[in-house]
Amino acid sequence: MAIKRTRESEEMYLETILLLHREHANVRAVDVGEELGYAKSSVSRGVNLLKDKGYIEIDPATGNITFTEAGKKKAEGVYERHRVLTKALIKLGAEEHVAEENACRIEHVVSNELMDVFRRFVSS
Repeated sequence: MAIKRTRESEEMYLETILLLHREHANVRAVDVGEELGYAKSSVSRGVNLLKDKGYIEIDPATGNITFTEAGKKKAEGVYERHRVLTKALIKLGAEEHVAEENACRIEHVVSNELMDVFRRFVSS
C-alpha cells in the first residue's frame, strides 16, 4: 500500500508542476504547496524526492523547479492519462466535475492495458 501512495504522491507533484509551468514561467516548491494545499515540510520532502529520482532540478539561487527530460515525459504521461480518463467518464455520462475528480484518483492506479481501452473508447 505504501508503494501505491508513494507513486500517487509522486505523480500528483509532477502533474501539478507541469500545470503550474503552463501558467507561470517560474515554479517553486511554495507554489506547488499552495496549489495542492500541502504543508511546506511535506512539499519540501516531496520535491526533494523528485529531485533525487532525477525528475526535476531546483535552482539553488532562486528555488525555481525545472523538469529533466525524464521528469517532463513522466509528468506529461500522468496528465495525458488524466485527460483521457476525464473524457471517458464524461462520455459515459458523468458530470464534468465528477469525471475530473475521479479521473484524478484513477490515473494513478489504472494499468497500461486498461488505459489503451480508455484511449480507444474516447477516440471512437
